[in-house]
Amino acid sequence: MAELIIHSEKIKENIKYLSNYFESHNIEWSLITKVFSGDKTFLKTILTEDVIEKINSVGDSRLTSLRNLREVNPDIRTIYIKPPAKIYADDVVEYADISLNTSLSTIEALNKSAKKKGMVHKVIIMIELGELREGVNREDIIGFYQHVFDLSHIEVIGIGSNLGCMYGVEPTYDKLLQLTLYKELISAKFNKNLKFVTGGTSITLPLLDRGTVPKEVNHYRIGEAAFFGISPLDGKRFKDLHTDTFEFYANIIELEEKGIVPDGIIGDANIGETTVFKPEHKTKTSYKAILDFGLLDVDKKDIEAEDHMTFVGVTSDMLVIDLGDNTTESGDTKFKVGDKIKFTPNYMAVARLLNSKFIDKIYT
Repeated sequence: MAELIIHSEKIKENIKYLSNYFESHNIEWSLITKVFSGDKTFLKTILTEDVIEKINSVGDSRLTSLRNLREVNPDIRTIYIKPPAKIYADDVVEYADISLNTSLSTIEALNKSAKKKGMVHKVIIMIELGELREGVNREDIIGFYQHVFDLSHIEVIGIGSNLGCMYGVEPTYDKLLQLTLYKELISAKFNKNLKFVTGGTSITLPLLDRGTVPKEVNHYRIGEAAFFGISPLDGKRFKDLHTDTFEFYANIIELEEKGIVPDGIIGDANIGETTVFKPEHKTKTSYKAILDFGLLDVDKKDIEAEDHMTFVGVTSDMLVIDLGDNTTESGDTKFKVGDKIKFTPNYMAVARLLNSKFIDKIYT
């Protein structure tokens, strides 16, 4: 079975590094663990007391993941990081201390659920700043906040935005400054103190390091940088974070010299993907290796092979690669059946591999 290697100590070091980095900038942060989909082994292995002691909260976009988190550590503060479905208001209040919101009717439902439980639920209201994903339209902000401030069992603790996730709108200084100005407007209008301006994510880290983030942005939601050591803004390593935190190994289950071009009429029955063949390929052969994972496990575009090899095709449970003449520079055979091929997975690859029940997960 193919296996995903998770270097837990390096991930823990990344989290501690970020905690100290944010502390030096007087910023609080939430660790976003959605890439692990609430895997209990991960939660127990990574989120030890020494790792989470300086984190404001741990967040996810799935209620089942927050429920698992509560089962592993009932005392940890949790944050639900996408607008909740109204029908699940009771569960949101049960498993999340804080939630990000954009709908009045949903917040009203959260208020009712919190009242039934005799508690106060904290919310951060997200503002639309151009990404066209979640966010209250800017012209509706005052009326929106006014209504929410009147709810008896809701505490508004902040204002936020989400940039760079769908269309890739960059969190520039001007964009984030708009967010801080709206915070000041609301504070002055209603005489309320909004504790958090949450406009920072992994994509914003290089901007913070350059000093081009308004100082009022005092809360970050970080996932990719903590687990992969990079910022999506430039795809580069951030500071001294570890980037070699995950490895993916697949087993060679067949290796034969075969033709390059399929023999027969190619119809629409194939369920996978294949390469484009050139006319000169018809008379040539090469060594083809079949690996023990497929489309159900991960997208080939999200993994990078350590050794040079050419993708040939993929089905639901197998992937085929071209090894050329399968020899080393000295003329020896390079790979054989039973050998493993090493890949480096990106964020989306790890998310899918962790969700696949056909992939072994190994923590080191």
